[in-house]
Amino acid sequence: MRRSDYLPEGAGPLFAEHQPLSVLQEAMERQTVLEGMAIRCDGRRDLTVRFGGWEGTIPRIDAVHPAISGAERDIALLSRVGKPTCFTITRIAVDGGGRPRLTLSRRAAQEQAIAWLLEHSGPGTVLPARVTHLERFGAFVDLGCGVTSLIPLENISVSRIPHPSARFRINQDILAAVTAVDPVSCRFCLTHKELLGTWLENAAAFSPGDAVQGIVRSVRDYGLFIELTPNLSGLADYREDAAPGDRVSVYIKSIRPDTRKIKLQIIQNLGPAGEPAEFTYFITDGVVENWTY
Repeated sequence: MRRSDYLPEGAGPLFAEHQPLSVLQEAMERQTVLEGMAIRCDGRRDLTVRFGGWEGTIPRIDAVHPAISGAERDIALLSRVGKPTCFTITRIAVDGGGRPRLTLSRRAAQEQAIAWLLEHSGPGTVLPARVTHLERFGAFVDLGCGVTSLIPLENISVSRIPHPSARFRINQDILAAVTAVDPVSCRFCLTHKELLGTWLENAAAFSPGDAVQGIVRSVRDYGLFIELTPNLSGLADYREDAAPGDRVSVYIKSIRPDTRKIKLQIIQNLGPAGEPAEFTYFITDGVVENWTY
């Protein structure tokens, strides 16, 4: 088993079109994880998935692994419609008209992904993930085949943000690091900020005298904290025309590695910040050990 066999749903290619029945039979025998598009959820909450010119059914009981949060709720099935969905083929039966009827299992694919993660993803392991939805307390991500986990708000970046939407967008492919594993409940605890570099690594990209862009993250009576990168902020003098979430151009007055402080001067308010920027990761694989900001 390889990590590439258990990518987040939507991160890998859909099953190729016009595949013969023999390919499906081989995939069933090998229990290969495939991916197609969920096109319907019926009244019994069975899912219909289209893939490679074929259609198959995922019965309600095989649609979500019970270890996944919210697995028992109808919305876990209803929300799959129109989205890429992983599965294995569990049965091929031929109807009276000679057309195969395919029974699929998303749960079986998730069981394989969980087994791989439990074996290969100890604390510190860096994993690819895909953002599935955002709540005020954190970002839920898919670690593979719809196996979801939470990155708490405080673990997203060193620079504080009011909501995960300030950093992530839905269906964004990111990296995350495992902080703990509970093999009994099949739960994985995650963090993100350690992959975005230390203070010194981030500050090395800037020099006194530079004019750069930043985002106002906090307003105090003694000044404004302005994010230069997700793991690096500086302090500028208070201004009434700047509010949290505003994008500003700033002049870097000084950088003090000994005190981990950056002094800034606002040049101009550029208006509300737009979509979150792509990340610069300082760690992209392997295991995070002894990270010190």
